[in-house]
Amino acid sequence: MTQEKKQEFTRRLSCCNRGEMIVIMYDMLFTYLEDGIQAKEAEDYQEFKRNVGFAQQVVRRLMDDLDFNYEIAGSLYAEYQFVNRLLSMAVCKNTSENLKDAKRVLKNLYDGFVEASRQDTSEPLMGHAQQIVAGMTYQKGSLTETLQESEASRGFLA
Repeated sequence: MTQEKKQEFTRRLSCCNRGEMIVIMYDMLFTYLEDGIQAKEAEDYQEFKRNVGFAQQVVRRLMDDLDFNYEIAGSLYAEYQFVNRLLSMAVCKNTSENLKDAKRVLKNLYDGFVEASRQDTSEPLMGHAQQIVAGMTYQKGSLTETLQESEASRGFLA
């Protein structure tokens, strides 16, 4: 994952609510899967294995965060287990086909979570996060980000 992608995910996480958090986790998962596929095409086994490992961490986190008070959690858990097995087999067999299969399985779930997040009107999870405003400057093709209230206390006092 590139540094730019990490910064994008960090910005999104700082102002997301519960529904958007799941969508961001899926986006991270798809990024790791895509990076793994590219590493396999470049025949870089260590990078392939590293990205699959990161993808498995995201899948495990999705599994750990399920609320089994709801009936659908059991079905989601089974799908996540299946995806986790696909990722493990990808490393064992040294093939990207299982990563592509995992992406296909997760795509339907992702679409459902995107739709659910659009209907989620809950408050952002982080209460004291800095707001980031992005806009064009007078320089041609340059984008500048500005932190709002950068001098204000964010709840940390020494």
